[in-house]
Amino acid sequence: MRRLLYAALGLALAVPAWAATRTNPAADLKAFQSYFHKKFPQVAPNDFVNGPYAMDASMRAQWNDIMQFPPFQFSIDNGKALFNAAFPDGHHYADCFANKGIGITQNYPQFDAKTGKIVTLELAINHCRAEHGQPPLDMSAGPMADIEAYMTSTSDGKIINVKIPNDPRALADYAAGEQYFYSRRGQLNFSCASCHVQGAGDHLRSDVLAPALGMTASFPIYRSTWGSTGTLVRRFIECNSQVRAVPSKPDSDAYSNLAYFLAYMNNGLPVAGPGERP
Repeated sequence: MRRLLYAALGLALAVPAWAATRTNPAADLKAFQSYFHKKFPQVAPNDFVNGPYAMDASMRAQWNDIMQFPPFQFSIDNGKALFNAAFPDGHHYADCFANKGIGITQNYPQFDAKTGKIVTLELAINHCRAEHGQPPLDMSAGPMADIEAYMTSTSDGKIINVKIPNDPRALADYAAGEQYFYSRRGQLNFSCASCHVQGAGDHLRSDVLAPALGMTASFPIYRSTWGSTGTLVRRFIECNSQVRAVPSKPDSDAYSNLAYFLAYMNNGLPVAGPGERP
């Protein structure tokens, strides 16, 4: 039944006009946010970071109860311990980041001019580990999600401010992320935008499709369906699987570029992570 609902919804969707224009991040940002503000005039701009809880009153009430004892608090506590633990060479994660890693997540992902690649926070954490002789962490859950949960908690309320420099490589990465977001894939022939732009706010049984605006602001998130905290990459992989598409590798350029595009679209909103979702 759910597959039929998804398929029926997908037939009625059209790609927004701004998705087919030339690369112009500033214009895209304005059009993207305007679309959601007009579609959901009852939602305060900053409340979009709360995803489905900004769309449904009953879900909001349940969420308020849950947040009395946030299920991601264990991740924050464990992440803080991991973040502050010394590597065998005596260095710490703090040595790898601006401001010792505190209050910086609103600036990620970032374009690295040296490599010409987008660096997400997960990639930055693993780069730090590599610099100090440590193996990479699984980018989707576990210690990675916990470290990210702690770092993100220190940016709570800070305004997302992802930069796209005037560099052809950065613009190309942004454009690739935008294209990925609007491209259909998998056996169900769905794009990310199918659910999170045109279908945003719709109910599928007990689920509410979250709007793309504000989506990255709450990651990492604790999901009751996961029973744990997971990163944005984990959600990308899960979404690909749900539409019967082959997921990319967690450290792929495809996912980094997608995260770059989505985070830039959320510029001006406050960091609200770690978050909680059903």
